[in-house]
Amino acid sequence: MSEIRLSTGPAGLEALEADLARQLLLTGYGGHDWTRPRSHPEGHVHDVVIVGGGQSGLAAAFGLMRERIGNILVLDENPAGFEGPWETYARMITLRTPKDLTPIDFGIPALTYRAWWEAQHGAEGWAQVDKIAREDWMAYLRWYRRVLNLPVRNDTRLELIEPIGKGLHRLRLADGSFLLSRKVILATGIQGGGEWHTPPMVSQALPRHLYAHTSEAIDYAALTGKRIAILGGGASAFDNANAALSQGVGSVEVHMRRKQLPRINPIRFMERVGFTARYPSLSDSEKYAVISAFLGHNQPPTNDTFSRAAARPGFSLHLGSPWLSVKAQGAQALVTTPRGTFAFDFLVLSTGLLSDPALRPELARVSDAIARWSDVHRAPEGKANPLVDAHPYLGPAFEFLPRKGSNPEVLHGLFAFNYSALASLGLSASALSGLQTALPRLVRGVADQLFLDDRESLIADFLAYDEPEFMGECPEQREDAA
Repeated sequence: MSEIRLSTGPAGLEALEADLARQLLLTGYGGHDWTRPRSHPEGHVHDVVIVGGGQSGLAAAFGLMRERIGNILVLDENPAGFEGPWETYARMITLRTPKDLTPIDFGIPALTYRAWWEAQHGAEGWAQVDKIAREDWMAYLRWYRRVLNLPVRNDTRLELIEPIGKGLHRLRLADGSFLLSRKVILATGIQGGGEWHTPPMVSQALPRHLYAHTSEAIDYAALTGKRIAILGGGASAFDNANAALSQGVGSVEVHMRRKQLPRINPIRFMERVGFTARYPSLSDSEKYAVISAFLGHNQPPTNDTFSRAAARPGFSLHLGSPWLSVKAQGAQALVTTPRGTFAFDFLVLSTGLLSDPALRPELARVSDAIARWSDVHRAPEGKANPLVDAHPYLGPAFEFLPRKGSNPEVLHGLFAFNYSALASLGLSASALSGLQTALPRLVRGVADQLFLDDRESLIADFLAYDEPEFMGECPEQREDAA
């Protein structure tokens, strides 16, 4: 928000970084790792590999380093500085969450977004900031990674996780190489627990160049003057309508099956009454009811996003307008709704996602062993929700749990810190609102598991410990010597 930036320049950041270094020192950050090194003939064994270098993966890495677990590595398939959605497929102008959330700073004041923003733009304007600009949030994440010196390897895509026994996993990468790790955290964001949903009536009827999901890169500038339609009435539909019209698309029609726009954002209630922190303490039946209701709400657009879209020439909204069929006709897509058939030059799908471990190629060797909610909880008659049933049933620290009769060893050390944790642990791994309480839970669980895996040797070493600390002599000893 350029009109309120009272920049203090690089010196402001330098001072903040000096303050951060002192705060880390005061909180005891640093020191030698306590974990026991593993050796393996195939190469170095990491204690933890984190897959995903966005906000969740970066913060998980810092959290582990605060626990003196430094033999870690973060992988991300994107180039440096383009991790996560913010500079790839996210098209909102601002974040939708309140600006005063502190999701990834672990209570360290100098690491907060507000401290970073004020160091560059002054404290006077903070009160005028309504929501955090998307590009500013990504700039903050880049700074967060740099100033904490987090071990991230970019342009690296995980293809397959192979359990190889003795608590180890081989991670096969797209370039043909592999890594070894005791623990694997899948910090893979919203889509990392399954896949974005494309309705078969579109994917089976149209050539790929006539449609895209909102999660994909879309060259709206190449559609200048064209007529496009968006299916879905959630927040991303209006984000994309704004983006398209601002880049010269001729007209954008948003179609949704509901007869009213979504108005309720259940996340705001969850933030207000502590749901984000206390959700894991609910019973399974209570969790099932809550998440079924949550998934029944489309996240509404923010008021400013909707107003901006509605004010643009070329925008139209069609309520009660489900797509009944889609087919190709020449260079266009024909969409049939209850109001008739219409021709469009391009279709955009704001149709959400599905969470199911079976949809993840990297979990192909272990997905059959992963417990789902349908394996553990039976919903009351008439209340079953297939979307919830397909979610993995996770342990209290985001760890995968085994299905009855499966081998638990193949899952030991695997953690799902992504959106598929929604049913088990609530808004946590992929929601800024939940990260503040979810990150300590994850870090504690991973650290505990590392400790318990080595308990025998740690206890044996403790019992054999005989390093003297007191080096003085007692008065009796001096008298005896005399």
